[in-house]
Amino acid sequence: MSFTKGRLAEQLACQYLIAKGYCILAQNFSCRFGEIDIIALYDHVLHFIEVKSRKDTDPVYAITPSKLEKIKKSIGVYLQQSQVDYDFCIDAITLKGTPPHCQIEWIENITL
Repeated sequence: MSFTKGRLAEQLACQYLIAKGYCILAQNFSCRFGEIDIIALYDHVLHFIEVKSRKDTDPVYAITPSKLEKIKKSIGVYLQQSQVDYDFCIDAITLKGTPPHCQIEWIENITL
């Protein structure tokens, strides 16, 4: 997927979250371990969200165990830098099809 399509998918995911009442705290948080696509707050819980988009296949299969490990390490860096004290979870938003005309699915607590 191209950089532009990836950013469009992330924008659509942010719009989706905002419509559900989430506050977007950060996008594309980067550290030496990797990147967190979206960091959002809702009801005193931080949501670290991985966004995946695929035209034909199920995007959820692009979230690998190694990707989850990178996300977990990146979360540690974010929490240390921001010094916030919230519960948190790791979610995924997948977009199947060609943005902006695609099917959006939100999967909460993908590490369970």
